[in-house]
Amino acid sequence: MDDAVTKWLEAIAEGELNQEDVERSLRYAKDLERGLSKIRTFSQGVTIFGSARIPQTSKWCKLARELGYKLAQNGHPVITGGGPSIMEAANRGAYEAGGRSIGLNIQLAHEQHINPYVTDQMEFRYFFARKVMLTMCSKVYVFFPGGFGTLDEYSEIQILMQEGKMPKMPIFLVGKSFWKPLDRWFETKMQKSLKTINSADRKIYKITDDINEIVKAANKIGHRSIYDNIYNKKPSDGNRFYKKII
Repeated sequence: MDDAVTKWLEAIAEGELNQEDVERSLRYAKDLERGLSKIRTFSQGVTIFGSARIPQTSKWCKLARELGYKLAQNGHPVITGGGPSIMEAANRGAYEAGGRSIGLNIQLAHEQHINPYVTDQMEFRYFFARKVMLTMCSKVYVFFPGGFGTLDEYSEIQILMQEGKMPKMPIFLVGKSFWKPLDRWFETKMQKSLKTINSADRKIYKITDDINEIVKAANKIGHRSIYDNIYNKKPSDGNRFYKKII
């Protein structure tokens, strides 16, 4: 039996975990187990993050739909959080191209339904489990304009790459008008003023208005086997594979 499981069972036996803690940890495990089972049914694709509140008539949704279509045309699964707005637009593009369109949804006050353009779906109870799956199922990450949720997802992936907890895979921030002010703040306040980051940290991501760059990066990585996930490798091995993608 795995050491971690053994220690968990010992903690229960010795009364270190109460009933509520045990039940909570089992719910966590269930969300993760179901998520891992789902993402093992398709090869790593491109995860597209973004707002759940921007109208479909906006230029950002139109661009997300176009990107989803082009990625699917090139054989890449398109993964989103499964909600409306940017997520729906990206899923719709992939769906219209006849590609794999995946939605990993969660119940929230502003996005309680899965959009109608997914070919595969799953609903999560916990944010952290959903974020793990949105990360593990991807070889390229794309962030459209969004709110706190989008920033949370971006920041977590950025720090994992910065600290070597995951391979440095391509991150694209779509929309120079939206992301450039944040990048300038990173540079002036964090890098130059407080020195809490360095210039190399700001090279992990790329700000662009050209979605063809994203398709090109995905094509360079290619179509990995459904049984071959980059997370099964050491971060250093992944970095050697991905370092010349963009």
